Amino acid sequence: MTKFTLAGIAAGSLMLAGMTSAEEYRMGLITPPPHQWTVTAEALADEIREKTEDRVDILIFPSGQLGNEAQMLQQLQTGAMDFAFFTLGEFANRDPNYGIFLAPYIVDDVAGARALLKGETAQKLLDGMSEFGLVGLGWGMAGMRMIVTGDKVETVEGLAGKKIRTIPFEPELDFWKQVGAAPTPMPLPALYDAFANGQIDGMQIDVEGTWNSKYYEHARSIIISDHMMFPMAAIASGRKWATMSEEDRALVEETFATHIDELVGRYADIDADYRLKLEGTDVPVTEVGRAWFGSSIDDWYTAWRERAPMLEALEAEAENL
Repeated sequence: MTKFTLAGIAAGSLMLAGMTSAEEYRMGLITPPPHQWTVTAEALADEIREKTEDRVDILIFPSGQLGNEAQMLQQLQTGAMDFAFFTLGEFANRDPNYGIFLAPYIVDDVAGARALLKGETAQKLLDGMSEFGLVGLGWGMAGMRMIVTGDKVETVEGLAGKKIRTIPFEPELDFWKQVGAAPTPMPLPALYDAFANGQIDGMQIDVEGTWNSKYYEHARSIIISDHMMFPMAAIASGRKWATMSEEDRALVEETFATHIDELVGRYADIDADYRLKLEGTDVPVTEVGRAWFGSSIDDWYTAWRERAPMLEALEAEAENL
């Protein structure tokens, strides 16, 4: 056997070892490919792949390809799925404390949300993900919530009895009940048609979604209230996390944290940009604050301070921002 043959065998062995050391990981999201959450997931996956020299290859599955969040949570807990960006629903429905980020007017804007999502209470809730068999990697968000209605609405009384599309989170449902509206949970893909044919009277949404999905085409009022943030949890399967090397875990954690923080920061400009687009339509755009909602906000806090004990700690942090 020549030295060239031996060298070829050695090189082939090294290549095979490199191939077998790489591992593919699956990351699930409910958002479509153009959404900022999915764009962020793709970017951080590319960076992690490069930094680990392909040892950690995260494949992105958007648009609920791996199931809804309840189904994906089960996969994360068994180790069948590895990473995800989740809304608060599956956590808040199990522990009311995870719903406190939906407190109305807990912050004024994206900058306030960005600070609060990196605070002490947020970190405690992130650490508490271990109770679900998960590892919390950070808190992100989408745009601040506002209101779109099919009829012209000028006062909060104009929302009385209106069927407002929401997400089935108890804190959000309770907010709309306090307002006097009829919260109506509905899957996002069904929202455009339901609004167009009058099945619902309005929605809690953000300016980005209102523009991109063209909900404004059937609206007569766009109310910029910024009354609630919409958090996102970046999570990993506890089972799979334990199988990764300490070096790779540290790199993955750092990369997730950096990209998620940048994502939150971008929403200030994203919201401003889409608001300008909406103001260029024929639909009246008005801006309101906490006082517009009357006593409903205080009534919500009275109820949820009892249901979610960590809310008061979050309020104290918010006051010091």
